[in-house]
Amino acid sequence: MASAPAGYNYAKGSGIESFPAAVVFAVLYAFLLVFFLFRSFTRPTFVFFVVAFFCLLRFTGFIIRALLAQVPADGENINLFIAYEVIYNTGFFGIIYSTYTLILDRVAFAKNPPRGPIYFILKRRFLFRLALTAAVSTGITGSVQTLLGTQQSTISTGETLRKVAIYIFLVCAILVFLQAFILARVEFSEGGYRSATHSPGGKYGIYLLIAVSLLLVAREAFFAATISNLTAQGNEHLWYPLAALTELLAVGIFTVPGLVPARSEIPQESEWA
Repeated sequence: MASAPAGYNYAKGSGIESFPAAVVFAVLYAFLLVFFLFRSFTRPTFVFFVVAFFCLLRFTGFIIRALLAQVPADGENINLFIAYEVIYNTGFFGIIYSTYTLILDRVAFAKNPPRGPIYFILKRRFLFRLALTAAVSTGITGSVQTLLGTQQSTISTGETLRKVAIYIFLVCAILVFLQAFILARVEFSEGGYRSATHSPGGKYGIYLLIAVSLLLVAREAFFAATISNLTAQGNEHLWYPLAALTELLAVGIFTVPGLVPARSEIPQESEWA
């Protein structure tokens, strides 16, 4: 891609065309950013801080996307396009890790949390962070090599790295989905956080978290299904409902009152905390 002809529009080449849609999403994420920053201080918890960070990255990303779509000179600026790719790839870490953390925090309320080798691995936050970090770094490296590569071997390596990142994210999303069912079993059998609060998020949190995890799986399934068809993957008629909207809906669920327990409420003696 570094040998692209003069005046080549990288944004349009990747399917970025709609200025209004990018602006709408930027505005929505601006409101969500303010909300989660406020909640981070009024109800301190790691989950709210990370979700706020995700909203900041998505707000910034959609502002850049709007510029790429609307301003031809920006669309032709490979450095700005790479900045958008880096910010977008980094952002997904926030929402998937927030969901993972929230599920573990709620399992920590169980008097008899699940045990066994599989559960031991699933609750290792460090391992999950490591996998997500690998996905982010691999995806960014792949995107940069694909865009800046001057030799076919470099571009091919970049495309391979990009695919590896998508599959890692898909596996992580599926693991979060499985953990949501672990939480369901725990809360239905013991009550846990579900019985400790009367708020909507407390009582119906199981269903909400299953919905969030399904949205994350759907998002990654879209990228996996179009992994070898970048034209379809970048098509905004598919990208906005299957990638952008799924994330937005997932983040919106985190605004439900009582879904996220405050850090001070979580039993620190639990091995899941």
